[in-house]
Amino acid sequence: MSTPLIELRDIRKSYGGVDTPKVEVVRGISLAIHPGEFVAIVGASGSGKSTLMNILGCLDRPTSGDYLFAGKDVAQLDSDELAWLRREAFGFVFQGYHLIASGSAQENVEMPAIYAGTPAAERHARASALLDRLGLASRTGNRPHQLSGGQQQRVSIARALMNGGHIILADEPTGALDSQSGAEVMALLDELASQGHVVILITHDREVAARAKRVIEIRDGLVVSDSANEPAAPCTASPGLQAEDLRQRLDQGATHSGAWKGEMLEALQAAWRIMWINRFRTALTLLGIIIGVASVVVMLAVGEGSKRQVMAQMAAFGSNILYLSGSAPTLREPAGVISLDDVAAVSTLPQVKKIMPVIGNELMVRFGNNNQQFYVGGNNTYFPEIFNWPVVEGSFFTEADEQAAAAVAVIGQKVKQKLFGDQLDPIGQYILVENVPFQVVGILQGKGASSGDQDSDERIVVPYSAAAIRLFGSQHPEYVTIAAADSRRVAETEAAIDKLMLKLHHGKRDFELSNDAALIQAEARTQNTLSLMLGSIAAISLLVGGIGVMNIMLMTVRERTREIGIRMATGARQRDILRQFLSEAVLLSMVGGLTGIALALLIGGALLLGDIAVAFSLAAVLGAFACAVVTGVVFGFMPARKAAQLDPVKALTSE
Repeated sequence: MSTPLIELRDIRKSYGGVDTPKVEVVRGISLAIHPGEFVAIVGASGSGKSTLMNILGCLDRPTSGDYLFAGKDVAQLDSDELAWLRREAFGFVFQGYHLIASGSAQENVEMPAIYAGTPAAERHARASALLDRLGLASRTGNRPHQLSGGQQQRVSIARALMNGGHIILADEPTGALDSQSGAEVMALLDELASQGHVVILITHDREVAARAKRVIEIRDGLVVSDSANEPAAPCTASPGLQAEDLRQRLDQGATHSGAWKGEMLEALQAAWRIMWINRFRTALTLLGIIIGVASVVVMLAVGEGSKRQVMAQMAAFGSNILYLSGSAPTLREPAGVISLDDVAAVSTLPQVKKIMPVIGNELMVRFGNNNQQFYVGGNNTYFPEIFNWPVVEGSFFTEADEQAAAAVAVIGQKVKQKLFGDQLDPIGQYILVENVPFQVVGILQGKGASSGDQDSDERIVVPYSAAAIRLFGSQHPEYVTIAAADSRRVAETEAAIDKLMLKLHHGKRDFELSNDAALIQAEARTQNTLSLMLGSIAAISLLVGGIGVMNIMLMTVRERTREIGIRMATGARQRDILRQFLSEAVLLSMVGGLTGIALALLIGGALLLGDIAVAFSLAAVLGAFACAVVTGVVFGFMPARKAAQLDPVKALTSE
């Protein structure tokens, strides 16, 4: 005698426990089912036949007793191996059809093959062939609500056969059908039995049960009659799959079969369908992600734009500028003197781009009856280039003016305003600087003040030679301004100058070198902190959006509990269910992230039109999108894990 495909030994199943009364539904059933049998398990409602079917189909575990499948103890199988049995060995046909409402007939039929890792082209062809065989060739794209009850049941039979359907478990397959549809379904089950499939029919209708070759009657959780004590004769049409074959496949580790790419694609397609079906709810959920991502991107762009603007303003005051001046080496010694010879020597260094001696002070300036005090500085013709400070009216003095110590002046915007007002053109006019007449030849561009310093626009620039001779009576510069050839190598330039000056001053450090690099770096750090603060504030809205994703996913799991049970019954493993719902959360976050980026770009464009400094960074955009995806993973994991851990039987029977 061959090994039974299914063998039950004193199987018992009880519910309840510590806080509730214990109810024993199955009370010690022993039976064996061999390949090729068509068995009907008949009994009244509450007799325990549906519980027995769940145990036979590995949807539920018995409280006690032994269940041997192809000679292997099912109790020793883990959850993945049980999923493999449901996927490869069993095919379920339920009274309520249990089709996924959001999927078409074709997609419902293909589901077991997806979890089995069947290539897409192969499963499409097989599903189409099964639906054609069952008379549904024209209904492959219809969803369950577009099919009659008989058509839905035929779809569920096709699904049961998708992976072979070696054992068909039919629970009241005609209970919700009219007589004609019921007859058609029974004819299909007769045909499957004649082809060698094991058909186990659960019913309370004795007329339906009479179609089976073997009838087992259950009452109060016990077998009260069995029409055949011996297994049915092997089917002559097709012997079907033998127990040894299934046992060999199970032992070879078939539990690990599957194609994650196909499953992932199906999960994303299903997720998109659910999002589209619940468009309004999806839009409300996406709103939090969209606002969060857009806020992060815009805030960081505004912060970066402000930083660049400030840094540009700082650079306008000379980010590559060094200052050389005399300094006392000790408290008892006088300050050193920087000579024009020193200036000439430093100008030969390759690290130095331009060099300019400066001599100046606050002096009284008069035009007509208007007396004002301004800073008057003697500079050479490199002034506009070193300080990045162009002339906007007239012209700067020339090298010839410098050589001739010409009494010409270039004035700042505030000097123009205070001395000449808005009515008089200053170009060509004479001003008295400490009673020395100077002709105005140019007006500098407005520059303002840097970090609280004196307003730079209250400045008058005259040739160095004229200042030394006509105003201050000294040839030695007050300090020397040096423009480094490379703003990224200011420290290197400073070291070279220091070395040369020590040599020129015979090793005596009676000079001092300084630059604005520290000020600029401090300003950059301040702006970075501001950007980080703005981004952090915006990230809170992204967190709120993530909580919204979690809430909607928890609601989705609750609404789709039966779908989860259907997927488990067709062979989905826990990690498949986890992947399904996690992919939905991620897809939701990705759509929200992309929409948020698009919204941020639109807002950024509007800000630019409003002359607000905005600088979008690719890293910030990608970072915000990545945060949205991570939010989907983090906040979608708990609902997905909850879905994966649902009990298959409870999920199937949920409302």
